[in-house]
Amino acid sequence: MGWLTVLWLVPAVAAAGVVAIPSSRAETAKWVGMAAAMITLGIAGGLAAAFDTSPGAARYQFTESHSWIPTFGAGYDLGLDGIGLVMVLLTAALLPLLLLAAWNDADQSSSSPVELSPAEVRGGTSRIGGVQTYVALILTVEAMVLMSFVALDILLFYIFFEAMLIPMYFLIGGFGRTGLVWTTERVGSLRPRVRKEDGDSGADRDPTHVTGGFGGTANRSAAALKFLLYNLFGGLIMLAAVVGLYMVTARSDIRCTFSLPAIADAAAAGELDAGSGLLKMLFLGFMFAFAVKAPLWPFHTWLPDAAVAATPATAVLMMAIVDKVGTFAMLRFCLQLFPDASSYFAPVIAALAVVGILYGAILAIGQTDVLRLIAYTSISHFGFIILGIFAMTSQSQAGATLYMVNHGISTAALFLIAGFLVSRRGSRLIADFGGVQKVAPVLAGTFLVAGLATLSLPGLAPFISEFLVLIGTYERFPIAAVAATGALVLAAIYILWTYQRMMGGPVRVPDVPAREGPGTHRDPARTMRDMLPTEKLVIVPMLVALVALGVYPKPVLDAVTPAVQHTITLTEPGGQR
Repeated sequence: MGWLTVLWLVPAVAAAGVVAIPSSRAETAKWVGMAAAMITLGIAGGLAAAFDTSPGAARYQFTESHSWIPTFGAGYDLGLDGIGLVMVLLTAALLPLLLLAAWNDADQSSSSPVELSPAEVRGGTSRIGGVQTYVALILTVEAMVLMSFVALDILLFYIFFEAMLIPMYFLIGGFGRTGLVWTTERVGSLRPRVRKEDGDSGADRDPTHVTGGFGGTANRSAAALKFLLYNLFGGLIMLAAVVGLYMVTARSDIRCTFSLPAIADAAAAGELDAGSGLLKMLFLGFMFAFAVKAPLWPFHTWLPDAAVAATPATAVLMMAIVDKVGTFAMLRFCLQLFPDASSYFAPVIAALAVVGILYGAILAIGQTDVLRLIAYTSISHFGFIILGIFAMTSQSQAGATLYMVNHGISTAALFLIAGFLVSRRGSRLIADFGGVQKVAPVLAGTFLVAGLATLSLPGLAPFISEFLVLIGTYERFPIAAVAATGALVLAAIYILWTYQRMMGGPVRVPDVPAREGPGTHRDPARTMRDMLPTEKLVIVPMLVALVALGVYPKPVLDAVTPAVQHTITLTEPGGQR
């Protein structure tokens, strides 16, 4: 058994083990999940240390090849290139932090008194399980994502690409706290509060109670279903393209195979027995699925709903890790399997990416919900990544790969800090905050640093990646590059304005009935407690990584550059880039 197999089997086996733990031992399930995530991180670190980045090194390393379905020519083929390596490291590094950040999420989702609508009170809340289920689902997603990054068999990749939708669906729809309301007993405790529906007399119109924390039962279910349907439809189109590509190989010299290296080499050499029209259709089939997953405008509409409905840890898992499978697959599959079609459609995709960049930034400015705002910023950032990929220069693609890493870290930090704030205030509305820097300066400071990284401030990691994307794109699509720079101004507006409204000004306190005596919920110091030690353990490594990669991105670029250059060679044989 090779190390790449062990890499994804550790979280997969741990997920199965966690489910078997009795419900009375929820803490044990959490520690088992954390141990599995740390072991996976250790394996990923060992692979990174042993990875050969010297000139002339094999593109795919730590390869494994076993016969799987000989009749179909499908194999259990694994391999790791520089692009896959950095994505594996990102996934493995974020998972322990997400588990730590979500340490009490399942407890609160399953047992905390929360604000319920009358319908929810009458019919009960929908919940798929407790702590064990929550941890097992996260580990399952990790295993499937890791397999997607190392799979060199197209059919094998497709199976895991689609299978990861199921645990994500249950994570989004099955867990998450609804509108949290503070008590006066202690900070962080909750009391039940029934929200009247519009048709009932005395409806509760308090926006902090209406918007809630991380989505009510109905919101979560609808968002999860939307996420699933969008991505399943994309996967269905991709399946047709996978079958079509297999039929092309059946009448070509390579003969009935799903092997990515074999098909990519044949495509680069012009040996696939198919017309340009057919290959373009197959490209669109793959690209459509990846564009939905990424998400690329106009296939993005599922993301904001899913991000605000889920718990912050689940939302980060989705935006920082799962969605990266889409952009990764554009590099690994679209560009290598269909080099001519990729070049043909590159101007159109670049145009859509620019629209997504500006669209996401503009809509972020107009948001009143802080979590939805961050979700729209991710749409803008994904536009930069896709623009860099389809500019098809070595600088732009290296920048896009680095951007995938940097976006994962910066978005994780910003979204989790926002989640901490929402948990304290019980509202996602920006207007319900104010003066946070006076009562919780560490929370406010970390939010500012993460926000400045999101707007690509020089010295922080996203700046280098965004700069590389823009200068690389300018070589091929100068108008697109110039238009995309408009997002820099827009990003400064939505981040700094949000910080001003939430962290500056007078201290706001929850608008709920006060109780007599000192130390009630109207005491600002009690209603907005500063960052806890556990929260610092989650956020500080991310901020350190943002600074380190902003100052010294060379290790990541050294790993990805050979893979990028190989992709450029396949896409444009004889090109000078």
